Amino acid sequence: MITPEHVGTALIPGGAEMRLMRRGHEYTIMLERVELMSSRASHSEQALATMTAERLDGRPAPQFLIGGYGMGFTLRAALGVLGPDAGVTVAELVPEIIDWARGPMAGLTAGCLDDPRVVLVKDDVAMLIGAARGGYDAILLDVDNGPDGLTRTGNDHLYGPNGLLAARAALTRGGILAIWSAEPDKAFTARLQKAGFAVDEVVVRERPNGKGARHVIWFARKP
Repeated sequence: MITPEHVGTALIPGGAEMRLMRRGHEYTIMLERVELMSSRASHSEQALATMTAERLDGRPAPQFLIGGYGMGFTLRAALGVLGPDAGVTVAELVPEIIDWARGPMAGLTAGCLDDPRVVLVKDDVAMLIGAARGGYDAILLDVDNGPDGLTRTGNDHLYGPNGLLAARAALTRGGILAIWSAEPDKAFTARLQKAGFAVDEVVVRERPNGKGARHVIWFARKP
């Protein structure tokens, strides 16, 4: 049995402590005792990007905003399905996450941060959302394990009425706000609808063979 190795620690601004763990060739990011993400299973994180792109139906030169780099699964999936004229802005608040991506997890990163379509912003995704007016065709959020501020209480506003209205204003007409969650949340679905979105709630397994945990992605379209 391989003993997990502690690779690095990161303090989330205004939040808790994250740890990068390695077991053989597998990596896990822990928030205290909660597993935030693992290299063992990434299908639903990839689906966050691929299913959003499908719903945009071939829109020319789409502009994506991804909140939270994580292990880069969503970013790599987006780059794999978007054309050369697309643009992808990645907002990552925790600098150590990017250090890990370029360091011990460089094999997983596969150069995606150096893709010419990518702009990396080391700041809060809420800042970019609040500054945009019709600037994004898609906003993809995977900064917590669901629609609440798990990693930092400051994220709560992203999922509240004002945060959802800000996201709606930041989207182009017909644009999509896509949010990943480890579990369903009926109250959040209702909040999205109250904010004026047309909501499609999809259950996606964590593994491509249809096995593993059931995760939820909300695809909220601006009219």
